[in-house]
Amino acid sequence: MAEKRLDELDALAEAPDFWNDGSAARRLMRERNRLDKSMNDVRTLETDLADTAELAELAEADNDAELAAEVDAAFADMAKRSRAAELEALLSGEVDGNDTFIEIHAGAGGTESQDWANMLLRMYTRWGNSRGFKVELIEQQNGEEAGIKSATIQIKGENAFGWAKTESGVHRLVRISPFDSSARRHTSFSSVWVYPVLDDNIEVDIEEKDVRTDTYRASGAGGQHINKTDSAVRLTHMPTGIVVQCQNDRSQHKNRATAWDMLRARLYEKALSEREAEAQIAEDNKSEIGWGHQIRSYVLQPYQMVKDLRTNVETSNTQAVLDGDLDPFMAASLAAQIGGDTD
Repeated sequence: MAEKRLDELDALAEAPDFWNDGSAARRLMRERNRLDKSMNDVRTLETDLADTAELAELAEADNDAELAAEVDAAFADMAKRSRAAELEALLSGEVDGNDTFIEIHAGAGGTESQDWANMLLRMYTRWGNSRGFKVELIEQQNGEEAGIKSATIQIKGENAFGWAKTESGVHRLVRISPFDSSARRHTSFSSVWVYPVLDDNIEVDIEEKDVRTDTYRASGAGGQHINKTDSAVRLTHMPTGIVVQCQNDRSQHKNRATAWDMLRARLYEKALSEREAEAQIAEDNKSEIGWGHQIRSYVLQPYQMVKDLRTNVETSNTQAVLDGDLDPFMAASLAAQIGGDTD
């Protein structure tokens, strides 16, 4: 079936009018490249499996313990690659292959939660960089003393939204506070919201009368020049209460265009969630930023543990997670979404 679809896409690409509609052509080429990569991954696994099976027979015939250990390691590696390829193949939703926005908001708790939000911003930035994605800061509102009140990043790369989409929800941190002179343990909350960057072919109708536009002087990253004019733009979609903002460019015009793209994406994601069976879960994840609504806990004291409360995947290597090692959690959440194994 995949080979047939690949042949169809190759035939379409050879048509003389293929690039007349640039956005449609890019969408089809992205699908073609994704299919081609998936098929190559399967072929490579098949070849490696056949070669390793021959080595296994040789190790058994010669009673070669060292070769047998190499064979076991090769089978374990292939099993890991097979699970990853299976998940990649399942990222076939309408916008799974798209770039993504990741929005972070500090919960109640002032400096503690704002510092935690900044840690999450660093974590997702490092995750994107580790996958070879391009990470761009769209907006950032600094905290009064430390950390951030909110931030939005755009991550550009193949299947960026598909991989990150299960990260939406409330994230809980437990640690000895560096801001508490009595060195007491504190619990902080921040929310993460993930939504796709939309292609031109996806239509989202927005009535301009339903959107309030505010401009203001930007704060956060960008240097002193960024504060000299009201270049930052905030859009509020009044019927839904959705708010987006952009301040990453000195040009108000460019920030306004990016903010409208973000608003289209948020409204599309909202409509998509309402159509899906998991709509109620998505709504629960967007609830009050506090106890009872978290999807993952990060405990730094009195012990070291990061645990996903949906899949029960956990690790004691908290520093690796905070440095962006999120793939095990994302893979388990994706597998759980489609009813797969979360091990």
